[in-house]
Amino acid sequence: MKATLIFLMAVAAVTVISTAALAQEQVTFTKNVAPILQDHCQVCHREGTIAPMSLMTYDQARPWAKSIKAKVLAREMPPWFIDKNVGVQHFDNDSSLTDKEIATITKWVDGGAPRGNPADMPAPRQFPDEHAWQIGQPDLVVSLSKDLVVKAKGPDWWPDIMIDPGLTENRFIQAIQIIPTKGYPNIHHIRTSMVKPGDTSNHGGAVDGNVELEMTQQGVFLDEYAIGKGPDIFGDGSGRYITAGTKINFEFHLHSNGTETPVNVLLGLKFYPKGYTPKHAVTSMTMGSNVVDLRPGEANVRSDGYLALVKPTRLLSFQPHMHTRGKAECIEAIYPTGRTETLSCARFQFNWMNNYVYSNDVAPLLPAGTILHTIMWHDNSAENKFNTDPDAQITYGLRTVDEMSSAWLSYYYMTDEDFKAETAARKAKQQTLTSQR
Repeated sequence: MKATLIFLMAVAAVTVISTAALAQEQVTFTKNVAPILQDHCQVCHREGTIAPMSLMTYDQARPWAKSIKAKVLAREMPPWFIDKNVGVQHFDNDSSLTDKEIATITKWVDGGAPRGNPADMPAPRQFPDEHAWQIGQPDLVVSLSKDLVVKAKGPDWWPDIMIDPGLTENRFIQAIQIIPTKGYPNIHHIRTSMVKPGDTSNHGGAVDGNVELEMTQQGVFLDEYAIGKGPDIFGDGSGRYITAGTKINFEFHLHSNGTETPVNVLLGLKFYPKGYTPKHAVTSMTMGSNVVDLRPGEANVRSDGYLALVKPTRLLSFQPHMHTRGKAECIEAIYPTGRTETLSCARFQFNWMNNYVYSNDVAPLLPAGTILHTIMWHDNSAENKFNTDPDAQITYGLRTVDEMSSAWLSYYYMTDEDFKAETAARKAKQQTLTSQR
């Protein structure tokens, strides 16, 4: 009996200790949540940036706890909208939270959003200036000589500005970044083009929306910026070519927001070392449908676009492009055999024109004769919180109040030999991984 009593007392003591340990394992801001905010949120959620509130400290984050939980559970924040149930899932620029990180934030909020031990708080993360280059210091920086001024009220505006960057030699571009330095909320998009000596047109002879012409006019398109987009970095021995004497045309799409606003930008080009020639020339273009017809109140309107690939191709990135009634977009490959494969699907929000950059080892390899198929959906109903007028009939157009249904794609063509070699290497790697399970 005495031994039994001692055993029961020991069990009780262990139970008390275990309960105390569980209590100490509660999720707190300082130990568990602050590191997540530092890694994924504070790049925007700090003073002087585009986010509406700062999340740098507990006192700043605590009033927003329930909202933070709702946003991360809905995967609205951070703004990464790839469907995690279909298609390619590995991207070089993936900013999304893991399931574990979402569960941690949820548990913190459900537990009363406690501060925790101040000693557990990580050191403040140091951020570069909001206009700092994500591509490293560029070799060439171009800006407008004077600000564009957007009127407080008025129609959309598409100014073209030609700039001579003073290039004296031919170079291959490794990375490009456009940074709005003024007037960020007034910018719909910026398209830059390379205009060679002797070419008197702003766009090097290219015509917006003409897919065939854009494909054949090598060296015309330079880069595209849409609100919320980061840099374009060319990897795997690929790049874009710019020749001596080339001028750069900036084509802006600007809109008013109630306040007269100056607009200016920086364009940064980072070159490959002199004498280096990348193996692949990257093509970037839009594909989709210019036929958009949204009747009042319609919530799920579909449109489709197609692009035939004439050579073996590596698809580098996928960037949906619609306007405020855009809902979602998918891209699939229709192979010459007739088999269809979904490559990516993403929800769409106008304020975050994400460019989804495929990781090198999973970037789709597509044989010649493949047809890329984009499927786009729009929501013209009152349930769409970004829709300012659900009673309007909306058609295709360039204005922000009109609609588009397309995607920006970056890719390069491959030789038959390279395509076969890379396809075989991937297959062998997959077989090795499968056999190790």
